[in-house]
Amino acid sequence: MLRQRTLQSQVTAEGIGLHSGQRVRLRLLPAAPDSGIIFRRIDLPAPNEITSQAAAVGDTRMASTVAAGDVKVSTVEHLMSALSGLGIDNLLVEVDAAEIPIMDGSAATFVHLVRSAGLKEQDQPKRFVEVLEPIEVRDGDKWARLEPYFGFSLDFTIDFKHPAVDQTGQEVRVDFECTSFVDEIARARTFGFVRDVEYLRSKGLALGGSLENAIVLDDHRILNKEGLRQPNEFAMHKALDAIGDLYLLGRPLMAAYRAFKSGHALNNQLLRALMERPNAWRERSFENLSQAPAAWSRQWSWA
Repeated sequence: MLRQRTLQSQVTAEGIGLHSGQRVRLRLLPAAPDSGIIFRRIDLPAPNEITSQAAAVGDTRMASTVAAGDVKVSTVEHLMSALSGLGIDNLLVEVDAAEIPIMDGSAATFVHLVRSAGLKEQDQPKRFVEVLEPIEVRDGDKWARLEPYFGFSLDFTIDFKHPAVDQTGQEVRVDFECTSFVDEIARARTFGFVRDVEYLRSKGLALGGSLENAIVLDDHRILNKEGLRQPNEFAMHKALDAIGDLYLLGRPLMAAYRAFKSGHALNNQLLRALMERPNAWRERSFENLSQAPAAWSRQWSWA
């Protein structure tokens, strides 16, 4: 049986919120089968929990924010991407602020935290959302699409028209059957432009951003002295974001995702469109490992 996963033990970390600039304490704890990914604000009185699902995503300005009533947790996409790549189905995420810490701007720290806590298989089958019919959403020239696929793949194209980005390529293709999340995706950092900083900070965003947690570009070049971690880091980070956004569905997808200039908002619209068409998907589990997609077993062997 392809089983659900959680952590062996709890693990903690501290970091800065990218948009709030506040110091945040994060704790990841094991959770029971079929509980999903649950966010808990320990700085608020109960009830203060949010269960990951497409309808829980609210604000998508520069990050994905989940909410239940007045309780919100933002910038969840990098953590969710790591949980997707490592096959974690059930987890309690505790934070003492309204934002997940940005760490180094990638998913690598979250991968390290999960691996240091240890992975535990549970006695219930992993429950996939299998896409049966194509679903597409558009916003001007931007679009995102899910198609049937026996596994999980992404084809993402960005279009930033910047000399440093142009040199690295504007498209990335990822397939969980042959691409290692840990080695090839997790370390790709978020990026931003100096020209946008003043505007974002006037809106209360990017207050914690720095060269320590983002790739920063002026009009011509990368300002980080160490340069890029990988040749396609810009496009790969957008794929990393999409993996996290899609995992906010609450269950892993069996689908091929394709997108052009998509972001957090359009990715969530895509999930909502899928959920609104019950004939376009089904829940699926695999009692026999030999019948399951190779993508996940290979992904976890790399992890």
